[in-house]
Amino acid sequence: MIINSGQSAAPSGRDKWQQMVSEAYFPLDTECHDRSTFRGEMQRWSLGVIGLSRIHCDGVLYRRQRRHFLNETESSLLIAIPENEEVQYSQNQRRTSCKPGGFIVERSDAPYEYWHARRNIQWVLKVPSASVRARIGPSERLGGLIFDGRQGVAGYFLSSLRVAISHIEQLDDGARATAGSHLLEMLCLAIRSDERVLDSTTSSVRAAHLYRAEQFIRENLKDPDMSPQRVARACGISLRYLQQLFSETGQSINGYIRDRRLTRCSEELRAQVSGATVAEIAYRWGFADQSQFSRHYKAKFGCTPTETRKEAGRFRRAM
Repeated sequence: MIINSGQSAAPSGRDKWQQMVSEAYFPLDTECHDRSTFRGEMQRWSLGVIGLSRIHCDGVLYRRQRRHFLNETESSLLIAIPENEEVQYSQNQRRTSCKPGGFIVERSDAPYEYWHARRNIQWVLKVPSASVRARIGPSERLGGLIFDGRQGVAGYFLSSLRVAISHIEQLDDGARATAGSHLLEMLCLAIRSDERVLDSTTSSVRAAHLYRAEQFIRENLKDPDMSPQRVARACGISLRYLQQLFSETGQSINGYIRDRRLTRCSEELRAQVSGATVAEIAYRWGFADQSQFSRHYKAKFGCTPTETRKEAGRFRRAM
């Protein structure tokens, strides 16, 4: 379903544009050369757990400040794909630029600036950070990374996105949610295949061992018999060493496995792609005990699985 299709910020519309982008993504400040003549248009679509938008606007600076996210409990990543003009990005002392043909990753949980000098068309994906972490691990080192969309897995991701865009008006909500899940998987595959995402805070050997363990967990997340012992055996390391690797990240192995499973369950409940029951979704992602699943789910998300499904349904009907 299109959200706010064709909304525009006409002359004297800088303030309206700031409101529009804040509603679409998260709170931001905007600055432009001449607010009296600023023009911008936006289209938005829901693709299950991710959002897609097309923005066409004059040169503008977007500034995400600490006050914008102090009270936020969930963070997001924006995947920005410029079509006409180069865009600039600055976050955590990393300043980068992205030309048409590539895409840039923006983090919502740290201050940043993002700008382009001239009128530009951009496609933007809004992705829950938790969904990315569930697939590739920590997302803190992703902000400002530029990916070349003309080759490799990143190119496949952009090609898949453009195919989805070309068919989006003919897809119903279920098909759009499925397309969104596919795009999320392709995005994470593109990120995961880039060596820059390895954790630089640990030695290369320890980082490689941790990455291999996390990858094994992600690939076998649906297995109800997943255990720290099995992960250690699969990676050819001792259980004690594995526990040390995870303790350095501030999380236990069992906690890591549980959080990734809960996130995938939440995605399915929100997307409502199938008619599966809450119990069926929980079992599919490795939770054999329904009451234990519900308890952990509420502790992580602050609501029950049933409440998540109902809220997602109300949101869809409101659109």
